[in-house]
Amino acid sequence: MSGLDLAQVRELFAQEAEVRLAHLDQLLLQLEKTGGDESLIRSVFRELHTIKGSSAVAGLDEVSRVAHELEELVDEVRTGRQLVTPEIIDTLLAGADRLGQVIVASQGTTTGSQLAAVDRPELTRERIQAGAENSPVAPAVRDSAGVVMVPMERLDELVRLIGESASAHLRVGRMLTEKFGVDATLNTEFNDLSRTLNQLQDRAMRTRMVPLATITDRLQRAVRDLARTQGKTINWDVRGTDTELDRGVLVQLSDTLLHLVRNAVDHGIESSAQRAADGKPAQSTIRLHAMQLGSEVIIAVTDDGSGIDSGKVKEQAERQGIDTGGMNEEEMLNLIFTAGFSTAAEVTDVSGRGIGLDVVRASVEAAHGRVEVRSKPGVGTEFRIIVPITLAVLRCLLVEAGGQRFALPFHRVILSQRFDPASQTSAEGRSVLLVEGRPIPVSTLAGTLGLPSAGQSTGPIVVLADTARRHGFQVDRLVGQRDVVVKGLNGLLAHLPAVAGASVEPDGSVLLVLDPPGLIHRAHRLDRGRAPRVQDAPPATARQRILVVDDALTIRELQRNILERAGFEVRVAVDGTDALLKLAEEASELILTDIEMPRMDGFELTEAVRAHPSFANIPVLILSSRASEADRRRGLDAGADGYILKSGFDEGSLLIAVNRLIGARA
Repeated sequence: MSGLDLAQVRELFAQEAEVRLAHLDQLLLQLEKTGGDESLIRSVFRELHTIKGSSAVAGLDEVSRVAHELEELVDEVRTGRQLVTPEIIDTLLAGADRLGQVIVASQGTTTGSQLAAVDRPELTRERIQAGAENSPVAPAVRDSAGVVMVPMERLDELVRLIGESASAHLRVGRMLTEKFGVDATLNTEFNDLSRTLNQLQDRAMRTRMVPLATITDRLQRAVRDLARTQGKTINWDVRGTDTELDRGVLVQLSDTLLHLVRNAVDHGIESSAQRAADGKPAQSTIRLHAMQLGSEVIIAVTDDGSGIDSGKVKEQAERQGIDTGGMNEEEMLNLIFTAGFSTAAEVTDVSGRGIGLDVVRASVEAAHGRVEVRSKPGVGTEFRIIVPITLAVLRCLLVEAGGQRFALPFHRVILSQRFDPASQTSAEGRSVLLVEGRPIPVSTLAGTLGLPSAGQSTGPIVVLADTARRHGFQVDRLVGQRDVVVKGLNGLLAHLPAVAGASVEPDGSVLLVLDPPGLIHRAHRLDRGRAPRVQDAPPATARQRILVVDDALTIRELQRNILERAGFEVRVAVDGTDALLKLAEEASELILTDIEMPRMDGFELTEAVRAHPSFANIPVLILSSRASEADRRRGLDAGADGYILKSGFDEGSLLIAVNRLIGARA
């Protein structure tokens, strides 16, 4: 015998069935699109047949019976006695759902009679006696051979212990230097151990990573089912499913993304009649696009629906007592994240109850991320979620304030700059920094945290952002940036405002990791009269112009967003040819370009710029996913002034490169 008791066999079956049912859903959705692909039909039949056989081995007769009923219906399709129609797909998807219910019920203490009572698919079609069945599939063979399922708690503990080991190793090096006068970095064994610990930490972090593809089938299913219910024809387009992020982050975001795609179907996409009246194609599109940029993952949910009616937003806001005077378009759109806010004309099981987008924002911020929205009436809406790849290790900007050192998660840092009186002014009696021509309030970090301050300061200013607000914090000095192993706070410390976690430094001291949304909230609550003020100064001069060239809409808009927040005037072009036309219309102080684009790529654009007498002195910065030395050398030989990899890209490094190049050519 195998040595496994019945309970262990059933546990293994449940794990296998979870994977197979997810695959079954995916196959059925593909089958609906193709309208009868024979290989897909065979795959659907094979999955059901395998589940039936495995459940029989596990002694789960009810599961086997339900799987057999579904298998019979698929056999009708396979033999050509039944066509693939939306109604058949509805039945099979519902049957797969109920099959999942029976499997879940079988894992508990449910009795056989209770199992029989679980809802089963109502397959009303005439049953056909099966003739000779295909050769049985081996019941216990899993597609994911060699995979060991490990509880997340064990992985978290492993990452924590590796972080502790790395800190202890650094403390040993410090002790050798201080007590024995020995430079540990000159010791081969010490350096080898450092390298091994770094690799071990990197491998441990990768064990927590999962691809976005693990949840996209569920999202597609939700879009498909709701669209069918509402009589809408929607094309589901997903890209970047191989983008990986921390499983804990993805778990936090799964319900958020589900809400956004359902909201797009119900709230964003118009009825077929309305789309026809507006001259739009009958089939609408909802697109999910994910990509990694540096230490962050960006997930965009886009629809080509009616867009957000800013007039209705303003009307609803004023009805709720919100002062909209002086708000720009971006601030107006961000009101939809307010608790209880809804512009739905009627209440349904999806929209109109005022519960939703505020929860989306809270969920994203709990994952140390931010959510942005852009919309154009009649064209569509895009919700963009930006989160760190992992919460266990965060790329942080280290600063000093009030005699202490703090870490600020880098994905929340909009910009950092030296104190410059020319960029400072005052509004309503408090210090502000002008960014994009808009005032951003500035406080001292020490004062916000209640630490002693040296009074008037000329230290650098760091601008942080949450979903709806930005705030500048003046610090004593910038220490640098590095990866920080973040540990949660327990007990009473878990409720400290503006603190996200902590890390142990090499010298044994504790480094607090601040929570930017909490920090901004705390700064806004402080009495303005008591908040230390940064020196007033006249407004800033005209903005410098940057041309962003990339054929990917999401990348273009992300770069535009980063640069505009840093105070630059940004234009965009979709390829090299378009860029040259834009330059002929108006010059720019810098060109930021991708390489792979239609018509004219980034190499050809750089060469054309250098050959043109009017453009030859414009700095060119290449931002590309091509990581080979040959591509980097080709770009520099073509005349580029810098080359940044998208895999190592973050807001800080981009702005540093941009400011360096513009300053060098000024």
